[in-house]
Amino acid sequence: MTVENKGLLESLSVFATTLVGVAHTRLELLSTDLEEDRTHLFLLVVQYLIAAFFLVVGFVIAIILIVFVLWENHRLFALSLTAGFFLVLGFGIAGYAMYKSKMKPRLFSASLSELAKDQQALDSR
Repeated sequence: MTVENKGLLESLSVFATTLVGVAHTRLELLSTDLEEDRTHLFLLVVQYLIAAFFLVVGFVIAIILIVFVLWENHRLFALSLTAGFFLVLGFGIAGYAMYKSKMKPRLFSASLSELAKDQQALDSR
């Protein structure tokens, strides 16, 4: 084996090692992105379920109170008021949920930006 072949094989070995290292780093970053997104989603769902439970209990008690207080003279007004309140609240929460889902950053955005940097670095060589 000549010196030139040995230098070429050594360069290819270094290149392969670097390539494997870059791929390993990027896969770790993707794994971290997935774990963070999964944890964030789980905590969000749990918080929403707890909040929904307490809100439902509170609203049911408030509706019963309003209907009992206004039942003698204004029963249609009491029922219309509570129904309208829940419709407005429901549409408002649905609109806010749609807004939040559109504003969430893309999945793997950090990984994609790192891969774009890698591509620019390779293109500049």
